Amino acid sequence: MSHGPRTGLAAVSTALLAMSRHLEVRDVLKTIVASARELLGAQYAALGVPDDHGGFAQFVVDGVSEEQWKAIGPLPRQHGILAAMLHEPGPQRLADVRRDPRFEGWPTAHPELADFLGLPIRDGDEVIGALYLANKDCPKPDGGCGFTEDDEELLGILAQHAAIALTNARLYERSRELTIAEERSRLAHELHDAVSQKLFSLRLTAQAAARLVDRDPARAKGELQQVAALAAEAADELRAAVVELRPAALDEDGLVATLRTQVQVLDRAHCARVTFTAHGVRALPAAQEEALLRVAQEALHNALRHSGAKLVAVTLERRGSGAVLRIGDDGIGFDPRLVRRAGRHLGLVSMRDRASGVGGGLTVQSAPGEGTVIEMEVPGG
Repeated sequence: MSHGPRTGLAAVSTALLAMSRHLEVRDVLKTIVASARELLGAQYAALGVPDDHGGFAQFVVDGVSEEQWKAIGPLPRQHGILAAMLHEPGPQRLADVRRDPRFEGWPTAHPELADFLGLPIRDGDEVIGALYLANKDCPKPDGGCGFTEDDEELLGILAQHAAIALTNARLYERSRELTIAEERSRLAHELHDAVSQKLFSLRLTAQAAARLVDRDPARAKGELQQVAALAAEAADELRAAVVELRPAALDEDGLVATLRTQVQVLDRAHCARVTFTAHGVRALPAAQEEALLRVAQEALHNALRHSGAKLVAVTLERRGSGAVLRIGDDGIGFDPRLVRRAGRHLGLVSMRDRASGVGGGLTVQSAPGEGTVIEMEVPGG
């Protein structure tokens, strides 16, 4: 018995440290659920975050396979025993949830639950979520619940820290949303100032060419050449702006699929050959995937716009629990010793900042006439 509290405290400490490592809300929710299930020895665990329409904005489960979860169907509503956690102040500990008068059944593919422990997650007076555990892995007393008062107390500690972690993650995401909004506003101004001016010049030049076609074909030809040059410059400005935007596909498809799609688009849009290969890459935390994508976009933009490369190769490989991104080209290269000028010209400072911001590192290998290789490594989550 004397070893129990120490073992329990060590497990709680591990769970809290795991929660503090994540900033994305979805990652925090998954960590809370997995920690609660492991800490209390339950077969199933879930965490629901309520929306404003009588349902759950998010509902994360642990102990249920992806196939089972898809078969279960839509997110649950805030009814029955699930609602109790969101509207009643204390924990709910039941010997058999199916015999509770509030029980309203579940979908056909849903696993069978018996003993049950639920607890709200509170931020002050506001309930921001609820933890649910079921099927304690232990001998059950006749007609009794496997979950104990000690389990309630332990889950209460976890829920308090979960509230802090979840609130911090929401603040972080809100801050990032504001940053993205500011960045989009900046890009809108840049597009207006740069691209719209070039398009206006293109329009005037095209009109001048049209007037000269009959009386001075040679001058008209010169004007049309200027139209082509202005159109190319406008296209470059658009590419430079679009490449800075985080595509929604990153959230939906993941980093590998998003990079592959962007490389295919660039390969079609440029004379240079652009290739992409990936080896054994696992899903990474959202912040790391975005940082890798941003660096890839910046490096690709540099290679295609400034290096004169005929081939640009992008590779993404697993390294330990993390990943390594490599962008190599056979272009004109530069002298890395001239880091101040090159760093400013090629955005190396911002790329290094992105890498260090997610606990990674960035290296650059280049020489005049020998191309450039940019490599970014990030640790696992």
